[in-house]
Parts: sequence; structure tokens; C-alpha cells
Amino acid sequence: MDLILLGKAVILGVVEGLTEFLPISSTGHLILVGDLLNFNDDRGKAFEVIIQFGAILAVCWEFREKLWKVISTIQTSSSSRKFMLNLLIASIPAMSLAFIFGKYIKTYLFSPIPVAMAFIVGGFIIFWAEHRQKNIVMRESKIQSADDLTYLDAFKVGLAQCAALIPGTSRSGATIIGGMLFGLPRAVATEFSFFLAIPVIGGATAYELLKLWKSPVSLSGDFSLAIVVGFISAFISAFICVRWLIHYVASHNFIPFAWYRIIFGVLVLVSAYSGLVVWSQ
Repeated sequence: MDLILLGKAVILGVVEGLTEFLPISSTGHLILVGDLLNFNDDRGKAFEVIIQFGAILAVCWEFREKLWKVISTIQTSSSSRKFMLNLLIASIPAMSLAFIFGKYIKTYLFSPIPVAMAFIVGGFIIFWAEHRQKNIVMRESKIQSADDLTYLDAFKVGLAQCAALIPGTSRSGATIIGGMLFGLPRAVATEFSFFLAIPVIGGATAYELLKLWKSPVSLSGDFSLAIVVGFISAFISAFICVRWLIHYVASHNFIPFAWYRIIFGVLVLVSAYSGLVVWSQ
């Protein structure tokens, strides 16, 4: 049993769970932490994608009553069918672009320096979005939950999600901030972002598992155990984070996350160009 590998799995699992649903980019953090832990090869990248599904299961558990209601009434309820169709509509843009450009994005952008730059740019976008939010008339009277979104709302959020293909941007950040810019209440944009993660990350996880299944050696021994450990760590930490975020957005904005992104991104760039940390290229 490789205890060092299992230790890395726990760390990456916790990082994934704590960052997946915050507007600070889980992929960006996994790239940076994976680089520091020297777990950034092809297996490491596959591991990062797979443990994201642990975080998604935390959302499924938190909203299990809502999801069960939608699934069990989809044949009889027009609102359930609309909800599922909205998720499909919002998923298509990013999944289509990922299918076309995914290989090039992983080749050129999945490294610490581009991630740090995306952190900084994303932080300033959050500042701008929060400032603009004050001048946007919220559609509170018509939209109280994710069930009230129109097909056009879902498509707009799906377009915003495309920005998250750039690692360091944040999928949740792109969908939440994008939804807010389109006039959705903060709590509704956050709720829909939770649900939208299920088909998007679920599809990415299934794709990575299929690739690993075709290479049995990759799933042998300690690596398989590391996936299980990372998966469980991601589930537990994500569950805690989702519970906290639901309460946080009720009365707070995302300015603290903007500061975090900018400061963290600057620290990575300074450490790289000063030679303090030798990041991979």
C-alpha cells in the first residue's frame, strides 16, 4: 500500500470538495496542488476529473428530495420536464466546446501559470459583476427558484459556463456570476449552478472512466484505492461546503472570493518568476 499516494488522494479530495462549488475554480486548485504534490501526469489528471464526481454526489444527496421528485414525476409533470430540459439546454454549449477543443485546452492551458492568470482575471470580473449587480433590476417577483427559469435563461447560463473551459476560471463562478449578470437573483443562480454540475461533471467523469477502462493497468493496485479515497474525501468536504454556501449567498456577496482569487494568483506568479517554486510548464 502506497501511503504517500493515499495522502495525496486525501489532500486533492478535500481541495476538490471545498472548491468545486465556490467561484474560485476547483480545476485550477487541483492543477496547482497536483503540481506541488508531483501528481500531475496523465493518471493524476484523470484522477482529478473522477473525484469531482464525489463532489457531485454531495449535491445529489443535499437535494435528493428535489431530484427524486423530478425523476419520479417526469412523465406526469410539465414542470419536471421543463427542469430537465433546462439542464440539458444549459449543458450543451460547454460540453460541445469541450468535445471540440478539450485536447487543445488540456495541452496549452492545464498548467500553473495560465491558471494563475485566470484566477486574477476572474477576480476582477467578480468585482465588476458585483458592482454592476447594484444597478441591475432583479427579477425577484418572477424568479424565486431554479424551477422558474425559462429556456432562454438556461441557455444564457450555459453560454456563461463555456468560460469555465479555461482552467482557473471556475465552472460555478462562471454560471453564478453569468446568471447574475443576466438578471437572475444570486440565490437562484447558485441553486441552478449546483444542479447544472450534475450532467456536466457526470459526463466528464464517465468519459475519463471509459478511457481508463480501456487501459486496465491504470486502474490497478494503489491507484484504484487512491481514487476511492479521493472520491470519499471530495464527497465529505463538498457536502460541508454546499451546506455552508447555501446559507452564505442568502446575505453575502462574492467580493471576498474575488480578493482571494487575485491574491492567490499573484502569489503563484511571484513564486514562479522569483524562482521560489519551480512550476511545471
